[in-house]
Amino acid sequence: ASPTDRPPVRRIYLPNDPLPEGADEAARSGVIPPEPVASLIEGLTRYLEGQAVTFDLATLDLSPCGAFQQRVLRAEFAIPRGAVTTYGLLAAHIGAPRAARAAGSALGRNPFPIVIPCHRAVHADGTLGGFRGTLPMKRALLEMEGVPFSRSGAVRVPRFYYAPSA
Repeated sequence: ASPTDRPPVRRIYLPNDPLPEGADEAARSGVIPPEPVASLIEGLTRYLEGQAVTFDLATLDLSPCGAFQQRVLRAEFAIPRGAVTTYGLLAAHIGAPRAARAAGSALGRNPFPIVIPCHRAVHADGTLGGFRGTLPMKRALLEMEGVPFSRSGAVRVPRFYYAPSA
């Protein structure tokens, strides 16, 4: 496959991420992004307004990510709005039950936050863990999706996604 065959989106930047050289000028130029990038931007806008949005994984260029990270990101992508999993359950789901930390690391390097909802993974005790966009942002995204929290700041869900059925 040639580079022109790759999906068009190579990275999504959060507000606290440093932007690449020339990004400010490109944003101010008024150039309309091509499809499907324009649709992704519109979907992100609707998501941030609180709407339920279904994103298309095919628009994201996962090729720079290693095989393990791609497995983690694809499994995380499958977690629906309003649900959360733990790093350990996510690792077990992809066949690496002893790799909870590695799964967390793979999510920490997620080049597509929000679209691949790495904010939906937490520690086994329900505490938030990490998030490149800051923990207050992670909590705000989860609250916007309807995830309840305890007074101590842990998520309160009846069941974690990918947990074995009782």
